[in-house]
Amino acid sequence: MAKIYDVTVPLSAEVPVFPGDPRFHMDFPHRITDGEPYNVARLTLGVHSGTHVDAPFHFLAEGATVDQLPLEILMGKCRVVEVSARDKVERGDLERLDLRDDIRVLLKTRMSGQLRNPVFQEDFVYLTPDAATYLVQAGIKLVGIDYLSVERFGSKDFAAHHALLGAGVVIVEGLELSDVPPGEYDMTCLPLRIVGADGSPARVVLRTRL
Repeated sequence: MAKIYDVTVPLSAEVPVFPGDPRFHMDFPHRITDGEPYNVARLTLGVHSGTHVDAPFHFLAEGATVDQLPLEILMGKCRVVEVSARDKVERGDLERLDLRDDIRVLLKTRMSGQLRNPVFQEDFVYLTPDAATYLVQAGIKLVGIDYLSVERFGSKDFAAHHALLGAGVVIVEGLELSDVPPGEYDMTCLPLRIVGADGSPARVVLRTRL
């Protein structure tokens, strides 16, 4: 029987956000406990909250928005790979993995599980621009990582994002891969269909392949 892994970080006020992004907040304008017949929640959050998708429009003025991303890229076979790098994922780390038969790859690093800590961690593992370029050259169409950005904290040129998004590669950030062994899975990644947005929170589920 196939095993299902929900690799989505639960959204709450405890989830850290990238500095400058709005924090998640939920309140209830309508509550049964206040004598109303129903509950209605109101959410305030940034589109890059928790587990989320970056569309090309995030860094490219004429790039595709999140509602324009093709479902055939967001769904299908993916490969989870474990990278032991302490600080950054470099080209050589990826070349050793032989990704030639893959178009979707999720990078499991030491950051898996760290989104349970509400304090943002500046020393997260990131992709070097050369590593990002290699993924494009290898034919990858979707890349995921287990903290809030593929980019080095403090970057001024955002070269990794530009390399990936400029080539039409979909980026998924904030994955929870702690319990997921390396290997091949069937992935479903569904961001909200927000017209004109540069990204969106997403529910991402992996299922072992039969």
